[in-house]
Amino acid sequence: MDARVDDKVAIVTGGSRGIGLATAVELISSGARGVVITSRKPDNVDAAVKEITELTRRPDAIHGIVAAADDADRARDGVAETISHFGACDILINNAGTNPAPGNLADVDLGALDKTWSVNQRGPILWAAEAWNQYMATHGGSIVNVASVGGMQPARVIGAYNIAKAALIHTTRQLALEMAPNVTVNCVAPAVVKTRISRLLWEADEQAAADTHPLKRLGVPQDVANAIVFLCSDKATWITGVTLPVDGGVTGAGGILG
Repeated sequence: MDARVDDKVAIVTGGSRGIGLATAVELISSGARGVVITSRKPDNVDAAVKEITELTRRPDAIHGIVAAADDADRARDGVAETISHFGACDILINNAGTNPAPGNLADVDLGALDKTWSVNQRGPILWAAEAWNQYMATHGGSIVNVASVGGMQPARVIGAYNIAKAALIHTTRQLALEMAPNVTVNCVAPAVVKTRISRLLWEADEQAAADTHPLKRLGVPQDVANAIVFLCSDKATWITGVTLPVDGGVTGAGGILG
């Protein structure tokens, strides 16, 4: 099945590395006319644009924006810049995430807790609202939120993060209801993927982490990117409000997260 997004324009928040970068590349490879990536740091944006250009050979199709995911002004301006640069905003991938508050909830630093929830919960709502108000309400579109299997079951160490992702899963269902029938809103829920944000879960003993997944390997960003692009494609136009686990069998085949 060839999942295509021909002539579509997409925003990928947190698109400078990991799942976000892989998704930007996959969108362009699947026919997207333009992809905008965001990151908090200018150097990360510049490096990612260069890498994506080298991988896709499509310098015309990639544009970078410096934006913190939970900044309302940058969400507004980022969507406006996307529409100005590429003429549309057909797809939004809410991928940006953070986890500065590891540990038990009873001991968590409250400032880190607030930041975790601001980026992982508030941020996707801000960007979805701007995409809707500036473009999708009139033209339609697709939104995919990147949650986690930790939002579907508890796990040690990353409780604050998991609560934020559980909220994002419900946000997905709520937005799917509110934005129907012209906008689909879905969610992917990865298990442990080899990215910088998840190093706490796998770096000390990669094989042990892999063994908690029935498929006996960790995910890679491309695994998640493939699922995201499918949910944005013309093959998924009758799917909305769904959370798709991309998890090596953790939720469906008896794995253990954490």
